[in-house]
Amino acid sequence: MTGTLRRPKRGLWRRIVDFALTDVNTLVDGGLDVAAIERLEEVLLEADFGVDVTLELVEALERAASRGAIATEGDLRETLRARLAETLAAAGPPAGGSSADSPPRGDGPGVLLLVGVNGVGKTTTAAKLAARLQAGGGRVLLAAADTFRAGAQEQLRAWAERLRTDFVGGTPGADPASVAFDAVAAARARDADWVLVDTAGRLHTQDDLMRELVKIDRVLGRQVESAPYERLLVVDATSGQNVMNQARQFGTSLDLTGLVLAKFDSTARAGTVISVVRELSVPVRFLGVGESPEDLEEFSPDRYLDKILAPEP
Repeated sequence: MTGTLRRPKRGLWRRIVDFALTDVNTLVDGGLDVAAIERLEEVLLEADFGVDVTLELVEALERAASRGAIATEGDLRETLRARLAETLAAAGPPAGGSSADSPPRGDGPGVLLLVGVNGVGKTTTAAKLAARLQAGGGRVLLAAADTFRAGAQEQLRAWAERLRTDFVGGTPGADPASVAFDAVAAARARDADWVLVDTAGRLHTQDDLMRELVKIDRVLGRQVESAPYERLLVVDATSGQNVMNQARQFGTSLDLTGLVLAKFDSTARAGTVISVVRELSVPVRFLGVGESPEDLEEFSPDRYLDKILAPEP
């Protein structure tokens, strides 16, 4: 695998054709030569597919070409698409128990616990999810269980006021699990459909904070045994393969039900989704694609694949 990786500007499919496979006849007439393989690997690595996924994709293309299954550029695109679709399907459907576009079934409220490292956009993601749930007819309560970061309470409270949702917070240094407990109790008293729990950023090496997160999870799990409960890991999609490390780290402490990729750019970081799903077998739930409350897309594998492999003029 060659060269210094450059951050691409064009779409993934256009880069594959223009840079890696300038002539699809290289596949039709005899498969991928060494130079074409290296160029294709570089394109896929630039898009953050990671080494393992990149090798799997290249091998799949070589096998298809050797049996005569690739005769046109369209065949090449469909071969790639089919292999990527298999990876996404292997993660299975969302595990949270209900759609985040409608009020939950069961003995509510439903709970979404947002976790992740510092600076990935958990609080903004909580606000975006709240806006989405409201648009689906749900009543939302935002809970600020980050009692350590200066300004965390005020930031989420400001979002709650802007969105006109209920809010529960805690005093600086308070037990975050107690805040989460109080939030669910308040949601029941106020007949809220959903509780969104924002937590402090933490690293896997911070044992005390990770134990605290496990405690929050345990408290919430006991309170919502018959209602939807999702543990969503929020990651910064622009951080490339660091996303993989974060996913592994949090996955060892929590039974994650889904991923939220904030700051997602399908042109530059298309492979991040595939890499994380393949590693954890956890579905991607949402993509953050902008700064406003409306800029949160529910993840659709078909739409995602159509976008990253779309032919460009």
